[in-house]
Amino acid sequence: MASFSLLFFLFSFFLCLSPCLSTNSEGNALFDLRRRLSDPTNVLQSWDPTLVNPCTWFHVTCDANNHVTCLDLGNSNISGTLGPELGQLKHLKYLELYSNEIGGKIPEELSNLKELVSLDLYGNKFEGTIPRALAKLKSLTFLRLNNNKLTGSIPRELTTLNNLKVFDVSNNDLCGTIPVDGPFATFPMASYENNRLNGPELKGLVAYDFGC
Repeated sequence: MASFSLLFFLFSFFLCLSPCLSTNSEGNALFDLRRRLSDPTNVLQSWDPTLVNPCTWFHVTCDANNHVTCLDLGNSNISGTLGPELGQLKHLKYLELYSNEIGGKIPEELSNLKELVSLDLYGNKFEGTIPRALAKLKSLTFLRLNNNKLTGSIPRELTTLNNLKVFDVSNNDLCGTIPVDGPFATFPMASYENNRLNGPELKGLVAYDFGC
């Protein structure tokens, strides 16, 4: 009877422990991302969902509190799409996914990353419009979306990003006019080239994106 009780206790202990290993929301979010991606060169091989947190995974950087602050998968020969799970990385400061083959739409949920400083998605196959919700990222300093397949206009809401220093949407299929308010007064025209943009807005007038 004593041995049975011991076995029952151990079974219950490991049964409880198992979900605990997968309750880290940031690790779960990253593993969900991995399942969306094709990884022919196994750069994500170290992403083990049984670990308590993802801070030991390659291409992931954490702070002293084991929160994910940087995801650097630039030039990693990965493809696939992004999903809403990235919005769970609340402490993320750097999202570097440039020079890959990632397609689909840019998730609206990226607007949940309030501490994000750099968003580098250039050199991929992203489609659809630039999410207006990115204007919620008030810490954003670098926003590079160039060399994709983005359409629609440049959201005027982005003019409220007062910390934005670098903005590049060149080599897409954007249309409409170029904002001139806020930080957009400082960006070079090279940031917009090879699109269907009509030129800068007339300051103080409402912009209409005819034919966009």
